[in-house]
Amino acid sequence: MSDLAMTTGQIDLAGVLIGKDTTVQVIDVTGLGQPPIRGNDAEQPSLDGTWPGPDYYDTRQVQIDAAIRIPGNRAAALDMLATLQQTAHQAAVRLAPGVTQALRIAWPGRPVKRLNGRLRRLEPSMEKSKFGYIPLDVAFDATDPLWYADTETVTEIPLGWLTGGGFSAPVVAPIFVKSGITAAERPGWVTNEGTTDTWPVIRIMGPCTQISVIHVPTGRTLSLPSLSLSAGQWVEIDTRPGFRTITRENGGSALSYLSPASRIDQFSLPPGQSEMRWTAFDGTNTGRLRLTWRDAYTAL
Repeated sequence: MSDLAMTTGQIDLAGVLIGKDTTVQVIDVTGLGQPPIRGNDAEQPSLDGTWPGPDYYDTRQVQIDAAIRIPGNRAAALDMLATLQQTAHQAAVRLAPGVTQALRIAWPGRPVKRLNGRLRRLEPSMEKSKFGYIPLDVAFDATDPLWYADTETVTEIPLGWLTGGGFSAPVVAPIFVKSGITAAERPGWVTNEGTTDTWPVIRIMGPCTQISVIHVPTGRTLSLPSLSLSAGQWVEIDTRPGFRTITRENGGSALSYLSPASRIDQFSLPPGQSEMRWTAFDGTNTGRLRLTWRDAYTAL
């Protein structure tokens, strides 16, 4: 399902718009700052203070103080409440481990950004419902506390491009050779416009064999040396936390093809521009690597 169109001052609460120019007034929003920290400090024996361990972000809870306001129309107000309740009831999300919904916010002065999690609380106050007014206490738990760009970035990288020189016969004058120094001339450049690492979804489309995907600046490599893809077949490597799967076009797992030295949990795209390459055997030069990601941010 495509995302809802939004204007400044609106919130997309798992597929329902609230806020400006809607029947649900947003009064206040909290939980937009630094997410809670899950610390690992340890007491120092026979010494004052503690030894700071690694700090991990915990679930970010966004609390929304809102109110359904449809003056004089209790039925319409109750219908809106039912619509909001239905977003949390969807079995495809509620009963499926790991599946999340999106909370999208069009905050004034900021582009639309999103959090991934689940609607955990929707508590109405029915005292004034006969007037078409129903205050709401809403809580959305972002299981991934980072903010993400509202739109995905997608780039496709061909298998072969001139890196070390060489020509294919017959060679006909005049000969023009590009240096490939500038990013525009090198198809493997990707840019994370965010402020922190993001995790890509990598799809490799056949025909090709002996596949390796390399993040050039870090040298991190994902290798599937024994995997063979025919034309029309593909394999998808999902590096996102909570997913981290390798899937074939038929829905089956391809995790067993990954080499022991390959680390999905470290294959992230840092902020800024970096280079991606992939290598494989493909006599047709029609194989492609598709990289999909959302820019990631630590703040709204």
